[in-house]
Amino acid sequence: MPSVTLPPKENALFKRILRCYEHKQYRNGLKFCKQILSNQKFAEHGETLAMKGLTLNCLGRKEEAYDLVRRGLRNDLKSHVCWHVYGLLQRSDKKYDEAIKCYRNALKWDKDNLQILRDLSLLQIQMRDLEGYRETRYQLLQLRPAQRASWIGYAIAYHLLEDYEMAAKIVEEFRKTQQTSPDKVDYEYSELLLYQNQLLREAGLNKEALDHLTNFEKQICDKLAVEETRGELLLKLDRAGEATEVYHRLLERNPENWSYYQGLEKALKPKSVEEKQKIYEDAWVKYPKGLVPRRLPLNFLTGEKFRECLDRYLRMNFSKGCPPVFTTLKSLCHQKDKVAIIEELVVGYEKSLRTCKMFNQNDDGKTEAPTTLLWVQYFLAQHFNHIGKQTLAFEYINTAIESTPTLIELFLIKAKIYKHAGNIREAARWMDEAQALDTADRFINSKCAKYLLKAGLIKEAEEMCSKFTREGTSAVENLNEMQCMWFQTECALAYKSLNKYGEALKKCHEIERHFVEITDDQFDFHTYCMRKMTLRSYVDLLNLEDVLRMHPFYFKAARTAIEIYLSLHDNPLSDDNKESQLFLHKILPSHLIKRLKDSTIKGLVTFEKIKSLEVTVSLYCWLLFGVSTGFLYQTISESRSLSAVSLVIHLTFLLYAAAKMMVFLDPSSEGMAAELATSLNESLTGRTIKTCTEVLQALRDGSLGSQQEKILESYRASCHGIYPYALAFMPPSYQDNSAVTTNGDLSPCDHEDMPNEM
Repeated sequence: MPSVTLPPKENALFKRILRCYEHKQYRNGLKFCKQILSNQKFAEHGETLAMKGLTLNCLGRKEEAYDLVRRGLRNDLKSHVCWHVYGLLQRSDKKYDEAIKCYRNALKWDKDNLQILRDLSLLQIQMRDLEGYRETRYQLLQLRPAQRASWIGYAIAYHLLEDYEMAAKIVEEFRKTQQTSPDKVDYEYSELLLYQNQLLREAGLNKEALDHLTNFEKQICDKLAVEETRGELLLKLDRAGEATEVYHRLLERNPENWSYYQGLEKALKPKSVEEKQKIYEDAWVKYPKGLVPRRLPLNFLTGEKFRECLDRYLRMNFSKGCPPVFTTLKSLCHQKDKVAIIEELVVGYEKSLRTCKMFNQNDDGKTEAPTTLLWVQYFLAQHFNHIGKQTLAFEYINTAIESTPTLIELFLIKAKIYKHAGNIREAARWMDEAQALDTADRFINSKCAKYLLKAGLIKEAEEMCSKFTREGTSAVENLNEMQCMWFQTECALAYKSLNKYGEALKKCHEIERHFVEITDDQFDFHTYCMRKMTLRSYVDLLNLEDVLRMHPFYFKAARTAIEIYLSLHDNPLSDDNKESQLFLHKILPSHLIKRLKDSTIKGLVTFEKIKSLEVTVSLYCWLLFGVSTGFLYQTISESRSLSAVSLVIHLTFLLYAAAKMMVFLDPSSEGMAAELATSLNESLTGRTIKTCTEVLQALRDGSLGSQQEKILESYRASCHGIYPYALAFMPPSYQDNSAVTTNGDLSPCDHEDMPNEM
């Protein structure tokens, strides 16, 4: 109750203020506030002032709102309403920790207030204060034991605390209170049963979970989930015969599901490769059009058996004209013996199809359609590109394009080959050719935009995206609004490569804001999911949010920002570029600016003591591998031997960075550092176009010592021999004539200046 008790008339007005707030009738609410506060006796009534502030906050008048709420709180510190309103204000600004404190203060004066307890529980689950959430949900259960949300919230609290058995018992107690007919279809009750079964399984009570599934099967609407769960439980209980029957039924429903075959394998327990293969041979007979039972044996078969199975699989796919066949086999590429067999078979197909239109000259006379040869060449182009033989890849893709110049997939692969070969400008041109063949395809449009960004053609990429973004607004604004993070990530990298650090950081921070928004958006689901009983999905959402910032988009943006911050430290903005400085200070959080000047990153190494090179190495080791500031430095500084340093490089593939560090630690080791950095040994995992380009740049800018000009040209020539299409290693006389025309399209390259594709 408020300290100053309102008389009946004013009290009635105050209740109307509350109703107006609940119904979003903010203007009316302000009128009633004015009527109370205009009375001199109640001009400083704390709760009315607080409610006026809360209403103004909903109208966007934040400063006035805070002033009024704080004034109201000072006038009535013992009012749970004032503290509650202050908490709501803090919550609207995403200051969840402060809001929790306000709610707890409110509960001191009204410990059993349901609305405050509910609001507190929402913030506790949002902030993952699981112990506090459990206590609050228990209090709500005691106050409202008849409400469904009270039971479900309490069960979820134990679930998140990993006390699965207790959570299952709570759900069971609640389930007993539900009046449902065994024959009635009730989706919410069905979801409750599936959630209870999940709890039993996570508690390790597999027999109880199977019994539960059997008892309530008729009342569960998701029959597929029932069968899949039954199969898993039967396997765990070692009831192989029954599990076999379940997985056979599932395969009849979907013979292309990989997990069903894996379950069938576990149920049948084959003792040899032959028995294992027999499982799939039976599936071939039963499902003659199935591709998965022909693909999975390739994972475990070897030698001639692998060749025979692969032969059948490839012929079937090539005859059908299945573009993703290379993608389905890519997981085998780490096994050199299988890669050799794949290459031998498909190269043989290509030769035979060209001469006699058959996969093999010894076949029974059945000829293949002309498109079969096309898809074989398409496969070989991808294969040779994947293993780094771009010249051969170009041969096959060019032949395919000559025969069928209207197939978009061919242009996509040619663009990809150029990208992997190190010529992103030419790659973007070919991707633009692909996009021109089908301007209504959003996937091709997005691919083209991505390649344009990689080529540094930001304006052209924006124009490309504008074909599919909302009219009346710029493509960049619309893509930011839609949280299109692949575009923003590529934009950040493009701006970084152009040394436009301000724009690059702006994109990185836009991505950071998206992740903050995604985290905040879960707040709305805490009540919604419990009301709709989508409990399994709700728990999955909470688990996803807990690892949200492990997403590749976030990692890439964070790494880009770190590299820019380090570069800004090494090369501060000049005084004559004050405008850019002001722009960066707007983008960069103040604590990061301070760290750039005089502090440490993640407590690793101070900037005053060492150069940013070593910080870069530390950050990469820490971010990518979890490798210790200290293991890397100690190995290099103590050993001084090329072989020991090479070992470190094999572990971290930071080839050029380690060599630059050697020069920093001991300038007299300049010669050995250059020898290390310019090594092109095939066994080095760091030998890629990217690392070789960085080494070349380090030789140019003197990072590997001041006397390296003599080896620069020989290193460039050696790299050009290995990567003949890469722009970075072209001879000084080479001219890249890729250009952008006025309509945004890329003009063709002058192929006289290009290395011979064939």
